Amino acid sequence: MIDKMAGKVAPKSMLENIPLLVSSYFSFSPNPFIKEQRVVFGTSGHRGNAYKKSFNQDHVKAITQAICEHRKEEGVKGPLFLGIDTHALSIPAQISALEVFDANEVDVFISKEFTPTPLVSFAIIEYNKTHTKKADGVVITPSHNPPGDGGYKYNPPNGGAAQSDVTSKIEKRANAILEDGLIAVKSSSYEDVLKSIFIQEYDFITPYVNSLKDIVDMKLIRQAALKIGVNPLGGASIAIYKKIKEVYGLDMQIIDPYVDPTFSFMHLDHDGKIRMDCSSPYAMAGLIALKDRFDIAFGNDADSDRHGIVTPKGGLLNPNHYLSVAMWYLFKHRDWKRGLKVGKTLVSSSMIDRVANSLGVEVYEVPVGFKWFSQGLFDEELGFAAEESAGASFLKYDGGVWTTDKDGIILNLLSAEILASQKRDLSDIYEDFEKEFGKSFYERVDAVATKEQKEILKSIEPKDIKESVLGGEKIEKILSKAPGNGANIGGLKIVTKNGWVALRPSGTEDIYKIYAESFISNEHLKSLQKEAQEIVAEVFKKGLK
Repeated sequence: MIDKMAGKVAPKSMLENIPLLVSSYFSFSPNPFIKEQRVVFGTSGHRGNAYKKSFNQDHVKAITQAICEHRKEEGVKGPLFLGIDTHALSIPAQISALEVFDANEVDVFISKEFTPTPLVSFAIIEYNKTHTKKADGVVITPSHNPPGDGGYKYNPPNGGAAQSDVTSKIEKRANAILEDGLIAVKSSSYEDVLKSIFIQEYDFITPYVNSLKDIVDMKLIRQAALKIGVNPLGGASIAIYKKIKEVYGLDMQIIDPYVDPTFSFMHLDHDGKIRMDCSSPYAMAGLIALKDRFDIAFGNDADSDRHGIVTPKGGLLNPNHYLSVAMWYLFKHRDWKRGLKVGKTLVSSSMIDRVANSLGVEVYEVPVGFKWFSQGLFDEELGFAAEESAGASFLKYDGGVWTTDKDGIILNLLSAEILASQKRDLSDIYEDFEKEFGKSFYERVDAVATKEQKEILKSIEPKDIKESVLGGEKIEKILSKAPGNGANIGGLKIVTKNGWVALRPSGTEDIYKIYAESFISNEHLKSLQKEAQEIVAEVFKKGLK
């Protein structure tokens, strides 16, 4: 249900009380024996809220100590690159983390500027190319989450988000530290941190921006004299876009080029909350309203790992639509080696498969979470990798690795390159796909589920499904493991000739998610959703007996 305030500027009455929020971060202590207050690493690290005692100083110190121990066990002896976004809790959490890293004598590279996810991944990869003592990194960010949230994620030496075996180990150790009253935590004072030999200032921005010409045709964009609009949504990419404009001489206007931890300039998301989701037409309403002033415009979330593309004709492009266009363009206009694959999550549009097949490119399909692509990008086996929630990265012109985490900045700049090269609105290019491959009707909806029901759905197997028909078509495949890497989906995907549904329990809410796509009609899409819910209801009924 869409909130009546969706798409409107946030009223002052609902803005976050920053002094109270920060005080709560330092003052409240979680009870590690209450599930909701424990450390939980999801697909993008640990996220929580200071008021709810799910993101406080104790969490950050416990996680940081666990990472220090993990580094020692794994023999990671190089520096740790530390980035933060513009959420109010990011700087307090950075202070807490630095106190622990310093006491553990970990060399940490930090910047005076806010430093988003892709720049940390880029820095790790570039450093490790020329050093035997490998570096890793941390990004303190809850990504696009509301202003009151905080987040913490770990990136190992391959530069991408850590795999489940690593995060589960860090999570388990951090919770044990919490349960033991933080006795194992080594911590300096912040005064000591400020004069520490282990904490060094590092310029993340200049090497990244100067290297953009190696992955995007910045010269073509400048020569096309495009009028470009960019809205960082108050996030960590503000300084980066200023540098890009300066270095490459682009006609670029930066909207709201300032940091405000209340994010008071944001338009409310679909549920009436402030959320820096650059893939949401409600959150991006301000930039969409300005679309006719620019040849192309784009935005990023707070840590810049997501992208949102706005065109004069198409408005805010559906993430799946743009990912199909970006993938098509790259494989047509990059002189990459043969055999590179396209990475996609199993809940991304099958339009990507259809376009890839037309290009003779193999699709590598994985569960939800960009972490599944990190090694493939690092090994330069995936030319392009993307997930449905507007996150992607790709290789450089020479086929070398760029980032192994999502990079919303290069995806935004690529949209300008595509426009400069093709001289067509990107929505028109996607319409050509629909004429050739069929029109996609795609939607994600949520359904209520108890904790017990979510556990049932998480462990469901193809043999548990007795139906042979879905949406009037024969079921061709029932998957509980991703075809690309054989990893567990944590749910189920059912595929027919002209449609599919994927069913996954939420890790944070008492719901399960129904992703569905039809290449027949919107009515067929609704039929897929309805029948999928009926299938799940029957499984719940049997499973709870």
